[in-house]
Amino acid sequence: MAKRSAPEINAGSMADIAFLLLIFFLVTTTIDKDKGLVRQLPPPLDEEVVPPIIKEKNLFIVLVNANNDLLVENEPMELKDLRQAAIDFLDNGGIPSGQEGYCDFCQGSRSPSSSDNPDKAIISMSSARKTNYTTYIAVQNELGAAYNELRDRESERLYGWKYTEVKAAIDAGTYTGNEVKTKEKLKEVKTLIPFKLSEAEPKSN
Repeated sequence: MAKRSAPEINAGSMADIAFLLLIFFLVTTTIDKDKGLVRQLPPPLDEEVVPPIIKEKNLFIVLVNANNDLLVENEPMELKDLRQAAIDFLDNGGIPSGQEGYCDFCQGSRSPSSSDNPDKAIISMSSARKTNYTTYIAVQNELGAAYNELRDRESERLYGWKYTEVKAAIDAGTYTGNEVKTKEKLKEVKTLIPFKLSEAEPKSN
């Protein structure tokens, strides 16, 4: 009696189906993106250059301790109040009118015990090694927002548009105006309100 041959399975169509499923999942699956802070590292220090002398009143000390408590100028502060405190410091304009370094666009209290002008003002931030990363980022965001708020104010005063909105449009490639001239204006605003945030090495407590 002749042996009956077993029917063969056509695997060609199954490979096509598997390939289509693979393409479907590649197209529809969302891939998590790494998140981080955009920071430009400073250039190496020249050992022959003597560091400039910084007046104490031109330093705004921000500390986040191991318990995630915020200390500003050695005084406890809530995170929600940090942005305005930084703005008040940067925008103080402590040099009297007529003297060198006078800030004619500053709208602060012009206290002689606070910063001379935005170019002299430096925010120094430090944290403990056990500081929660979320708290650390939140503090940085508030300090960055203080600079952006002042830049928005000055760009509106000078050019009628917000610094952050125009910069975001240029970065995204959606800006429709004269990009070259606008970048020059953005640079002028950055010169008025320079970003001077110093981050110290984390402390043990």
